[in-house]
Parts: sequence; structure tokens; C-alpha cells
Amino acid sequence: MHEKFPQPTLVHRLYSSKAWLALAIALAVVCVVFPVFNLLVPETSVFYISDYTVALCGKILCYAFVALAMDLVWGYTGILSLGHGLFFALGGYAFGMYLMRQIGTDGSYHSNLPDFMVFLDWKTYPWYWAMTDHFWFALLLVVLVPGVLAFIFGYFAFRSRIKGVYFSIITQAMTYAFMLLFFRNETGFGGNNGFTDFKRLLDIPITTGQMRMALFVITGILLVAFLIISRAIVTSKFGRVLTAIRDAESRVMFSGYNPLHYKLAIWTFSAVICGIAGALYVPQVGIINPSEMSPANSIEIAIWAAVGGRGTLIGPLLGAGIVNGAKSYFTQAFPEYWLYFLGLLFVLATLYLPQGVLGLFGKVKSKLKAKKTENELPSNAVDGEAGQA
Repeated sequence: MHEKFPQPTLVHRLYSSKAWLALAIALAVVCVVFPVFNLLVPETSVFYISDYTVALCGKILCYAFVALAMDLVWGYTGILSLGHGLFFALGGYAFGMYLMRQIGTDGSYHSNLPDFMVFLDWKTYPWYWAMTDHFWFALLLVVLVPGVLAFIFGYFAFRSRIKGVYFSIITQAMTYAFMLLFFRNETGFGGNNGFTDFKRLLDIPITTGQMRMALFVITGILLVAFLIISRAIVTSKFGRVLTAIRDAESRVMFSGYNPLHYKLAIWTFSAVICGIAGALYVPQVGIINPSEMSPANSIEIAIWAAVGGRGTLIGPLLGAGIVNGAKSYFTQAFPEYWLYFLGLLFVLATLYLPQGVLGLFGKVKSKLKAKKTENELPSNAVDGEAGQA
């Protein structure tokens, strides 16, 4: 007679009790600590969190979104994309169009058109700007534009069995082509300068402390939500197939699975996450331009995942924080050495930390646990011998 063991609930299958507690603490920091210490505490207090810190942390949270998206396709499916910066920028541009429409007649030329269109002697909005003055339509574009592009690109790439370094190269070529396209004034996206000088969001001034904090809190909540959704995906049967595709795609095919559907689904979902991150990034940073599509930015996203630890979900978030925190420091103190430091960090992580910083923490924890067990064994043995005597 077989004994039936109780099945773990979805909550316990996703994370341990300690991990859920850590997520709750992280949410409390974002939703309570930051608003209280930024909006209610006087600026003269040592506990005051400055607007600069809020803006910097908000930007890093947006980057953490992208690192999470990269981990889903690279860490769990083995697809190294060097074009995720494009999806991030497209989401930013989609929401930036709405923010530009919100400026109204408050621009330098007091026209209903954005300043760059007036400067280029445009008389009306191009057709693809239609309905972008509606908030919910802009949110729809944020999801659809990167999602549809990723679906079409991924369908033809995965159907043609393009993978490995060849896939990475064509993703680089794609983002580079879009960057050149958006640099052109004729495309109607502001050329080199892109979109900037935003005034309002939902008719509320965008530069107020309350609006800035609201965007920060929304970013933090959505990041935790997507982290949980991603965890649910990778621990499901779907996620196990993704991992199998990463490790041995041919065997997966022999087992009757079609990798195209799985790779296409996770690739498109990853692009949508990047688009949402871009939409949250633009109002907090105040600008979006074609440089966000540069190949170097997409390579940097892969470095975040490598430094933090691929295939862990939490690791890439940590990597995004570490690398961008260091970037913020170096670009102020030693701007000429930043790229050298970034390259050195990537080389060291590749050679000595194949599992990233999170893997290093795991090794240290295992060694401490093993040492503690060794120290307890002799004393237990002595106690046992004494008891027998």
C-alpha cells in the first residue's frame, strides 16, 4: 500500500517561508520606508532620503526588470539576447509619446505639436501617433509594440533553428538597425534628442515629490509581482521544459516537444517585461532617446545577469543593483575608468564566479554550515560515549 504524501501548495512551492518574509520586507521598504523618509521626514534629518536617491533607486529598479527578463531567456532557456535594450527602449518610446502629448501647449513654441515637430515644420501628427494622448492606449502600446516585434522576430529566428552566437549577433544587428532608424528626424521620434521635457502624467505635474514617489512605489510593486510570476513559470512543467531546452534541445525534440513554441513564448514574455520597464523608466528619468538602443546597453544587460548569477531570478536583480550602483559612483568619481571597470568585472565574474555573486554567497554559506557540523560532531560523540558509560 502506497503512502500518500501531502502536496505542497503553490505558495510553498514557489518560495520558502524565509523567502516570502524577505519579499515582504522588501515591499515594506519600498512602500513604507521610502515614502515616509522622503516625504514626511525633514530634509535636515539624518533619516531623510533625498530625491536624488529615490530617482537613482527607481532607475535601478527599472533595470532590475530587464535583468529579470534576461534571466528568463538566457539563464533558464539558454538564449543569449544582445538586443533586449531595444524592447526596453520601445516601451519607453511608446509611453513617451503619451507624455509628449501631455505637454500640450506648454512647449517652447506653444503649439499642440511637440517642439521637435514644430522645429522640423511638421503640420500634423504622423498616423502612428494617433490615440497616443489616451493613457490606456499608451499602456497597450507599451505591451504590444515590443511584444509583437519579439514574436515576429523570434518566430522566424527560432523556426530557422538559429541559436548560439548567431542568434546573439542578429539580435545585436536588430537593435543597431532600430537605433539608426530612430536617430533619423523623419521617423517622428525626436531624432538624436528623443523625447524629454515632460510636464504631466494623468494631468498631474510629473516633477512633484508625490508623483515621483508614486512611480517609485509602483515600480517596486510590479517588480516583485513579475518576480513571483517568473518564479511560478520556472518551477512549473513549462519551466522544466525550458531548462531542458537549455541543456539538451535535441533530446527535448526526441521526447515529442516542439522547442519553437516554448522559446517563442518565453522570448515574447521577456520582451513585454522589458517594455514595461522602459515605460516606468521614462517618467522617472525624464528622457528617452536612441542611445538606449545602443548595442553596448544590451551587452551591459547580459553583464548584469552574469555578475548576479544566471538561472536564479534573484541573482540578476542583485547584479543590476551592483553594476548600476558602481556605474553611478564611477561616472561621478572616475568617469574615464568606468568601461575598464565594467570589462574587468565581466572577466572576473566569468572566470571566477560562474554562478555569479549569488553563487558565491551560496558557497560561503555551505562552507560555514559544513564547518559548524564538523565542530558539533566531536562533542556529540563525546556525549554519546559518556551516556554509554
